[in-house]
Amino acid sequence: MVKVISAFPGTGKTYFFNNTKLTVLDSDSSSFSWKSKGVRHPEWPNNYVKHIVKNVPDVDLFLVSSHGEVRDALFCANWAFDLVYPARELKDEYLERFILRGSPPAFVELLNKKWDIFIDEMEAEDGCVNKHVLKSDQFISDLYGGAESSK
Repeated sequence: MVKVISAFPGTGKTYFFNNTKLTVLDSDSSSFSWKSKGVRHPEWPNNYVKHIVKNVPDVDLFLVSSHGEVRDALFCANWAFDLVYPARELKDEYLERFILRGSPPAFVELLNKKWDIFIDEMEAEDGCVNKHVLKSDQFISDLYGGAESSK
């Protein structure tokens, strides 16, 4: 059975996708959530969930956004999913990850300002099958295996 993993930014989704022997789809929600710059797509998040449902049969693991709207839509569609997010105290580590990977300054500032709100939402999530709170220097590949080590 396919495992859907809703994962917070910076948890290693793209690295895992590029380095695993498993069949994995890393689905960036930004191409579904915005119609044009600053204009939210009117079908968001349903268009993203339709994309997930359409592609689920073809993969072992499906890496998806951790947006609350996506988690809610997955739950409403009766899709079981795991939730992966960092421990609250790792804010500085994750902000550094975002900077090092070249995330736009506006993204880094958004995560800086809303870190506690986002973590509160993840901690309160009760629609997922499993919750995984990542420790320092821990990534998705450490949880789900199948990725070549970068060490």
